[in-house]
Amino acid sequence: MRILIAGGAGFVGSHLCERLLEEGHVVICMDNLLTSRRSNIETLIDRPGFEFMDADIVKELPPCPRLDRVYHLASPASPPAYCRYPIETLRANSEGTRNLLDLAARDGALFLYTSSSEVYGDPLQHPQHEEYRGNVSPTGPRSMYDEAKRYGEAITAAYSSSHRVSARIVRVFNTYGPGSDPADGRMIPNFITQALRGGSMTVYGDGSQTRSVCYVADIVAGLVLAMEVEEAEGKVFNLGNPEERTVLEYAKVIRRTVGSDSRLIFVDQAVGDDPRRRRPDIARARNLLGWEPRVSLSEGLSSTIAYFRGALNGDGRL
Repeated sequence: MRILIAGGAGFVGSHLCERLLEEGHVVICMDNLLTSRRSNIETLIDRPGFEFMDADIVKELPPCPRLDRVYHLASPASPPAYCRYPIETLRANSEGTRNLLDLAARDGALFLYTSSSEVYGDPLQHPQHEEYRGNVSPTGPRSMYDEAKRYGEAITAAYSSSHRVSARIVRVFNTYGPGSDPADGRMIPNFITQALRGGSMTVYGDGSQTRSVCYVADIVAGLVLAMEVEEAEGKVFNLGNPEERTVLEYAKVIRRTVGSDSRLIFVDQAVGDDPRRRRPDIARARNLLGWEPRVSLSEGLSSTIAYFRGALNGDGRL
């Protein structure tokens, strides 16, 4: 098959490119490299069946051959990134989503929109299942991302219900693994880089807020299943690990795994509206896709820490 991955040079997107290449597909990676990194796809550039298009999905798309699948992962995703590029985030998930949906409609290609657990906001329901409508501020400090993803879901659902495109929506919860940007400001990259450098490890708030983190290979497996399982058409799926821990627990586990003696310090939240609890209900993915996380936290952290050791220079700089 010929597959387009918008945002394919990003963290999750690059892993998806590699997975689909290994399966023998022709993969077109489209990315404007706003917050993603060309280094993520450097080892793929010369592989047979891989093509990179430096393009912005918000603008007129470059000529594309006939496609069988379109994955939409193109958006800033970390709080520092989408706060730095608020308009670009909103447009990638609105105008960009429509452009990609029209491209899928042109070819009769299956379409997958990668949404986020952030559509649930600071949830009043726990754990969060797909029918929960969320607790989101349309004008809050994270609204450029939360509302962008909610709109992206709405336009994808409209194309699906009108039968213009065979589409499905995936809400990805916190993801980590090799290839993530050590400087992107999210919890696990922050803790690992700080522990490796031997300085203080910064815990936002009191550390009692919870997260459920999922290894990137598990997320990629879920994306492929959501695209290919016939029963997934027109549906929304949570993809994440239902194993819930506090932020403080993650900090201590990472410090121990790194072998660091870093001191934990507690500071005010960097970005408002930070959810207190976050854990996915994955019953639908289990039942319809046969999917659930398989990589343990200890295994995933070992691989991720090894990657970060290589990504940091001897003096601790990126």
